[in-house]
Amino acid sequence: MEIVKLSQTSKTVKTILIIILGSIALTISAKLKIPFYPVPMTMQTFVVLFLGITFGYKIGLATVSLYLVEGIIGLPVFSNSPERGIGIIYFTGPTMGYLIGFMVATFFAGYFNYEKNNFFIVFLKLILSVSTIYIFGMLWLGNLIGWDKPIFQLGATPFLLAELFKVLLLAIITKWLINFRNFT
Repeated sequence: MEIVKLSQTSKTVKTILIIILGSIALTISAKLKIPFYPVPMTMQTFVVLFLGITFGYKIGLATVSLYLVEGIIGLPVFSNSPERGIGIIYFTGPTMGYLIGFMVATFFAGYFNYEKNNFFIVFLKLILSVSTIYIFGMLWLGNLIGWDKPIFQLGATPFLLAELFKVLLLAIITKWLINFRNFT
């Protein structure tokens, strides 16, 4: 009985540590800007998908939720904070839909089974996952700035090349990443 209790406690501590470290990784990925054409690239969407693939949808959702709560309460974790504001003001700005999309993307990335899939199927699953970020982002952006604006050109087109690069990289390493699910 003691061994089972200790084992469960150990697993809980490990899960909490993964969630906290994942939130830190998301913050770092938001702050590091990589020169890329046509706009600088952050690695946030890479980390969101990485968390889902590596640790599953439950830990992935908990990690992204912690990250969002940290930002909403005023910690400067988001990409352009504190320069463009912090807290709920920043969260409800133009990027809110994308931030909410992080949760949906990490859910899909973590929910999908990749073990028996070839590279092409893994790639398609990751494209579907990352697409949810842009769908939510553009829906919010359209409501915020008006549907008369070119929402796709403003909210997705500048990022597509970078997303393709990130998804390709993840698709290549996914078979290796899913091995970590057994450790959590």
